[in-house]
Amino acid sequence: MAQINPSMLSADFARLAEEAAAVKGADWLHIDVMDNHFVPNLTLGLPVVEALGKATDTPLDCHLMIEDPARWAPAYAEAGAGSVPFHAEAAAAPVRLAREIRAQGARASLALKPATPIEPYEDLLPELDMILVMTVEPGFGGQAFLDIMLPKIRRTRRLIERHGLPLWLQVDGGVSADTIERCAEAGADVFVAGSAVYGAEDPAAAVRALRERAEKAAGRATSG
Repeated sequence: MAQINPSMLSADFARLAEEAAAVKGADWLHIDVMDNHFVPNLTLGLPVVEALGKATDTPLDCHLMIEDPARWAPAYAEAGAGSVPFHAEAAAAPVRLAREIRAQGARASLALKPATPIEPYEDLLPELDMILVMTVEPGFGGQAFLDIMLPKIRRTRRLIERHGLPLWLQVDGGVSADTIERCAEAGADVFVAGSAVYGAEDPAAAVRALRERAEKAAGRATSG
């Protein structure tokens, strides 16, 4: 089943609890943590994540776009994040970090920038719960989807299937009603959507519509 994770980066930061409630039915809330070093932007941090976790029953997917994720990732898991993606480009010891995140009871995910290939990380797959393929350059919301990432999504799905692993495959960046079907057909099953959800008149309805499109596309890919 396709999972839709609304990105809080596109929400109203002054009304995060209300914005979380506005996407009733979402599978996760995707929270972009940026440090103005790994990416050129500064966003939500640990205190906000802790507060939001108390204000919503929807699990939190905290995407760490930060330098030295080993220093901070376990704290996000301890604070209540159910999923903690960290970047391959920033992690000095990704296996150890994934195990620390899992030890805190959260799902560990390896995130890849557009130019970072999946193949060098094939041996790490059993240590992970999800692969996050960025479909824009990380740092800002509202960017256009990069179609050149579709082959990478397909390659990642093939690697996951080759090893028979239950990993989720998440895409993040430019996911909308116009692009989600291509992502699903390529093998993604978790979709981060920001402006496509929070820019809609009814965000909860947008979540349902995106999930329906993704599941239909995945069904076509399977039957084909």
